[in-house]
Amino acid sequence: MSKRDYYEILGVARGANGDEIKKAYRKLAIQFHPDKNPGDKKAEEKFKELSEAYEVLSDDQKRRMYDQFGHAANAGAAGGPGGFGGFEGGFGGASMNDIFGDIFGDIFGAGAGGARGRAGGRRRGGKPGADLRTTVDITFEEAAFGAEKVITVPKTVRCEPCQGSGCKPGTSPVDCKQCGGRGEVTFQQGFFAISRPCPNCQGQGQTIPSPCTSCSGSGQAKKKSQIAIKIPAGVDTGQRLKLSGEGEAGERGGMPGDLYVVINILAHEFFTRDEFDIICEVPITFGQAALGAEVEVPSLRGKIKLKIPPGTQSHKVFRLKGKGLPRLGSYGEGDELVRVIVEIPTKLSHDQKELIQQLESSSAASSHPMHSSFFEKVRNLFG
Repeated sequence: MSKRDYYEILGVARGANGDEIKKAYRKLAIQFHPDKNPGDKKAEEKFKELSEAYEVLSDDQKRRMYDQFGHAANAGAAGGPGGFGGFEGGFGGASMNDIFGDIFGDIFGAGAGGARGRAGGRRRGGKPGADLRTTVDITFEEAAFGAEKVITVPKTVRCEPCQGSGCKPGTSPVDCKQCGGRGEVTFQQGFFAISRPCPNCQGQGQTIPSPCTSCSGSGQAKKKSQIAIKIPAGVDTGQRLKLSGEGEAGERGGMPGDLYVVINILAHEFFTRDEFDIICEVPITFGQAALGAEVEVPSLRGKIKLKIPPGTQSHKVFRLKGKGLPRLGSYGEGDELVRVIVEIPTKLSHDQKELIQQLESSSAASSHPMHSSFFEKVRNLFG
């Protein structure tokens, strides 16, 4: 009897991509699986037919050969000994796990696929502890120069009386009677043997006949731990420090998790930050901007004298080389950027107003080049 077209069997177009083929097969395989249709020979034959079609169309090389030569291309792989005919030797070289890995969860329940990977092996040893995350506030100066701080972290730690084993001192765990110490149990589902973690020992392979009275067999205790951390110079907000082994304690002697400390830099009175440069805004008077002056500005290392040249405009930025933050993970420091803000008087006496008026009336256009240029352009634009 001639074979049906593989694309027709799966109900997909000849141009279907791998995901479409996989999705179609998965849906039909669940529908016609022998374990969902016990004693139904037609369903079993349909399931074999689906699996044969999927085994060819899911393999790029086999699919190209099939598209070119039809069923003759795979005649040696299907239907004969070790092929699809009796499910005796697999699927023409394709792994059972590869083909059915996605659908075990739907047919037999979640977790079956994960148990397969442990078939035949013991799950000795404890479960690793969880990682923790905490945030630490530091000052701008601590970020600039580095610091050592002690933080308090509530977490689970190893139970001291039983040393994390969960057993009453002087006793030991024993092999689980239900799984014989394997950590898993096997269920027969039709022609499939499915392994799952043992429900009696939760996959550990061992049970504790005499639990520790301090931790009730968990091997853990709650504690607020004092942990010293070193803040590197140049660190920035949002960066994380990893402290290996300072997370939650593992179960039954498992390795502890890690602690991630997230840095938060508090606002500074004078400085803001742009990567490794620091920015400081300094107010100066109208006279200092017009005539020039020498002013003191703050820096991370003390006060610095800055020379203001005559005619300095508001928001002019002066760069102080090497006065910024250390470059974390590299050499050198950033710069300090001093932005001067010309402060206009808000309250003037009568004499002061007259002096400014005299200055304004006596000023030539060349004294205010930006002002003159701007309004000249306005006049030219609007006539």
